[in-house]
Amino acid sequence: QVRLMESGGGSVQTGGSLRLSCTIFGYARITFSGAWFRQSPGKEREGVAYIDNYGGSVYADSVKGRFTISADNYKKILYLQMNSLKPEDTAMYYCAYDLRGGLQLRGDYSYWGQGTQVTVSS
Repeated sequence: QVRLMESGGGSVQTGGSLRLSCTIFGYARITFSGAWFRQSPGKEREGVAYIDNYGGSVYADSVKGRFTISADNYKKILYLQMNSLKPEDTAMYYCAYDLRGGLQLRGDYSYWGQGTQVTVSS
């Protein structure tokens, strides 16, 4: 069984930075898909960033150039570095993980964290 736990959310002002972490507990394999999604009240869940075991990444257009996803495969931690934050980045951020590769920003991940809140004030 795989369990995910996010941390690092909080409140910042416009232009600020936060780094989210997602620790993966349980079985993990070399091939994987890891991603961050977000959802704000009244809106659909949005895929933000994806990384695979080769280090390949995909970003939503809304965060390109501002967010960076990375993975520490040894420690089994996913990171999301968020810079130049905007009020529209305010949302609950969820870590997602799957033992299948290549899922990118599709929503059909097998494992999800509980979420960590990010609030950006103007």
